[in-house]
Amino acid sequence: MRGLRVSELEPAHEADFIEGVDAPELSQNLIGHQETFDLLVQQLAQGRLPGGILLHGPKGIGKATFAFALARKILLETGDETSERINDQICSGSHPNLYILRRVPRERGVGFYNDIRVDEVRTILRKLHQTRGKSGNRILIVDSVDECNANAANALLKTLEEPPADTQIILVSHRPLRLLPTIRSRCQAHALRTLSDDQVRDVLKDKAATEDALNSALVFAKGRPRRGFEALGINSGGILGDLTNWLKGPAQGDIGQMLGIAEALANKKNSMEAAFAREIILDWIAGEARGLALQHGQNSSFPGAKDAHQRLASANQLWERRTLCLSKQIVIIWIPNMHLLLYSTRS
Repeated sequence: MRGLRVSELEPAHEADFIEGVDAPELSQNLIGHQETFDLLVQQLAQGRLPGGILLHGPKGIGKATFAFALARKILLETGDETSERINDQICSGSHPNLYILRRVPRERGVGFYNDIRVDEVRTILRKLHQTRGKSGNRILIVDSVDECNANAANALLKTLEEPPADTQIILVSHRPLRLLPTIRSRCQAHALRTLSDDQVRDVLKDKAATEDALNSALVFAKGRPRRGFEALGINSGGILGDLTNWLKGPAQGDIGQMLGIAEALANKKNSMEAAFAREIILDWIAGEARGLALQHGQNSSFPGAKDAHQRLASANQLWERRTLCLSKQIVIIWIPNMHLLLYSTRS
């Protein structure tokens, strides 16, 4: 089993790392989320920082970067080393008071395990109860807690219920409602929001080759720097541009255009473009469904309901058609019940 202290990991090789983009532990510039960060720093100064902290929000907005920025501050204020020394140790993976739980590489074969397993959690928790090798608080960052399997989550819960003294457990979650309610209740929860376009621009600007590339990435990012980095790494024009334009009014789009986009995405079945397109479609459907639910509630006979139904069904149909193209089936699938679609986007 791979060791789980930061010093024993290769920081750039997260399960979902992006080539050429620094891992969260290597980033020393937190952009956005300042109000929440200041609140936690104030609690630290007052000796009221909780043992369990839950950072939740959409994926790709900088929650893990926030967690490491907070860890740096905790280590600085509770230990006896300089900020520069702490930064060096975190970046090199050698700080003995900082631990991280992530999915680890498979012991055989390639890729990463699908979840964080209970043995990995127990190994970390034993270390947290041992005598510290250095002054200052100890910190465990779980990135992300959503990926803990059931046994791992239960093991983590036991420590959250009785955390060691002078220890912070910082949980990163993209889907907090799927966590055990008892885990949520043992943590001080902070909802982090998407960033402004100006903030995302600040994050991305050093990685964009041109101003046009940066502007295009901002359109796809929608407040999430990770999405922007992904857009910079692929051709965010081309078929993805066609898809974005089509989603502006799929109810009025002709079937030929929709099929053309679906077939083009099917030809990229192993590429980042296809995965990126899927996220664009899911985000669009979720946004449309959320807007309809907020505006009309349970009323399914509001004016324009038919057009709304057709917009949602058309977007879903595009991806279904792309999937069918992969298996060489020429079939069109329509979703006749918008309530089923609304339910699926909330689950």
